[in-house]
Amino acid sequence: MRDVLSALIASVPHGKSAAFCQLMDTRGSTPQKAGAAMLVFPDGRQVGTLGGGCVEAEVKRHAIELLRIGTRNVVEFLLDHDYGWDDGLICGGRMEVLIEPLPAGSEVRFFRSIMEVIESNHGGTLAVARDRDDSQPRQFGLTLLSPSGAIVAMLGSASLCRQAKAVAEDALRPLATRPLSYRAEGIAFVPILPRCELLIFGGGHVGQAVASLAQQVDFDVTVVDDRPDVVTDQRFPTAMRRIAGDFREVLPTLPLRDGSFGLVVTRGHNHDEIGLYHLLKRPLAYLGMIGSKRKIRLIYDDLLEKGITPEQLAKVHAPVGLDIGSRTVEEIAVSIVAQLIAHRNGASS
Repeated sequence: MRDVLSALIASVPHGKSAAFCQLMDTRGSTPQKAGAAMLVFPDGRQVGTLGGGCVEAEVKRHAIELLRIGTRNVVEFLLDHDYGWDDGLICGGRMEVLIEPLPAGSEVRFFRSIMEVIESNHGGTLAVARDRDDSQPRQFGLTLLSPSGAIVAMLGSASLCRQAKAVAEDALRPLATRPLSYRAEGIAFVPILPRCELLIFGGGHVGQAVASLAQQVDFDVTVVDDRPDVVTDQRFPTAMRRIAGDFREVLPTLPLRDGSFGLVVTRGHNHDEIGLYHLLKRPLAYLGMIGSKRKIRLIYDDLLEKGITPEQLAKVHAPVGLDIGSRTVEEIAVSIVAQLIAHRNGASS
């Protein structure tokens, strides 16, 4: 969504037309889930994706046509022989896509508001209401709600936006539970979830690979190492913070968000033990450590002698990562990030 909004805000106010397309609801098996977005330009160029294949091509066709005539609409697609054959998607799934044409110079305040919610990392919810009859074109209302349910911004039909707000008073789910998209009384709710902070303790090859991959799946990465030449912009270009300093001084006082994740992947046994000791005292939502079972056992024995409890150690994911038979640094990073995602999403990890 961030890339789509960035392209929209950079293009439309400065003389380029585009159509904003958002997947507002799905049923059954679909290539993307509610919340996926795409920006379509008149020449067929796009930013973002709704899953590719025949359905995406058809959405683009509709978007270009609606941009030409200047009419918004909600379009429904059934993944049957018409849209699924070439992609192996004949599974009975259904997708509802809202399309908002934006002629060159259009006001984009609503989309700026979504970007502000994303960048503030406070989170919010998009409540989407549409006409319940089969009239064409179908009107819709997009209401951006704060975590408490207050209206932040509206787009489209004001009456449908008010209807969505009324339903949200009882149906809005807390963002702390990290809900998936859901429906209530005909209204689609698409959460904009705050990003988790991932503290990577150790800037070596594994830490570098994890940082790159984790950023791509919406973790804000902080990396800590005691070697200034390791924690550099060049090695960690996408990290939110790069901190070089003595481990014993940095970790006890390092500001962290609520629900942050911690990962210990240093260059040696002693550094791992220092990192784990200090991070066990922080209120982390997840803590993992790399290493062999023997190394982990030795570190645990030392930490027990230093006052760390068995209950604290039982919460550590060690050896970290899902068991996928990893061998290379890149494979290890995939296994670790997969476990981070599973934990963040409440899946078994």
